[in-house]
Amino acid sequence: MIGRWLSPAILIAVLLTGWEAACRLLHLPAYVLPPPSAVVARLASDAPTLLIGAWNTLSMALCALALASVAGCGLALITALSPALERAVRPLAVAAQVTPVVAVAPLFLIWSGLDHPARAIVALAAIVAFFPIFSGASAGLKSADPGLERLFDLYGSSRWHRLVRLRLPAATPFLLEGHRVAAGLAVIGAVVAEFVAGSGATQGLAWRILESGNRLQTDRMFAALAVLAALGLVLHGAVQALERRLLAWWSGSGPAR
Repeated sequence: MIGRWLSPAILIAVLLTGWEAACRLLHLPAYVLPPPSAVVARLASDAPTLLIGAWNTLSMALCALALASVAGCGLALITALSPALERAVRPLAVAAQVTPVVAVAPLFLIWSGLDHPARAIVALAAIVAFFPIFSGASAGLKSADPGLERLFDLYGSSRWHRLVRLRLPAATPFLLEGHRVAAGLAVIGAVVAEFVAGSGATQGLAWRILESGNRLQTDRMFAALAVLAALGLVLHGAVQALERRLLAWWSGSGPAR
């Protein structure tokens, strides 16, 4: 366990030392590139504000992830019962995925009301997180053992019975992988959507970065970025730990592979 974290810790320490030395030796202006010591000092002084911003961003990302999970899994289940419907839906899902968030953000801001930017941010982040869940669920529902599929055919099982007793258990690893990817994308989508919204009503980390940039408080920008990176790592680690636990349960109680 110690060796797992030792190499990244050493690399980070070397990079921070080089960064600090470069700022001091080159006499770089603080508004261009502040030294890590200044960023740490800003982290300490602005900790309450940054933590509130981190919570606001995290709450919007989690709401978006929940919406994406319900929509992605629900649509995948529906299309699994009808191949024709899947062929019709998939191009629309892909189009929603490849359309940049910044292009549709003004529409969502208008639809949600300018006084409620959080609604638009959650909706936009959900769109970003939707496709990995839908794609993973769709692929997983098709991954059942062909031999078991023929056995279900032999017994004349209905589509619903086949879905619940065969395809859903087989899709579990794909669903977990899709949610792990979508969790990171939900945070990215929330931050990008908040940048586009340009409103301080949500008071998330993106707004702190925008506010600091407008005031040339670069050390504060780096502090917010550090908190955002830590938030992403914590969320990723939590989802990965949950994925490992569920996969261990699935390996013990799921279908033989």
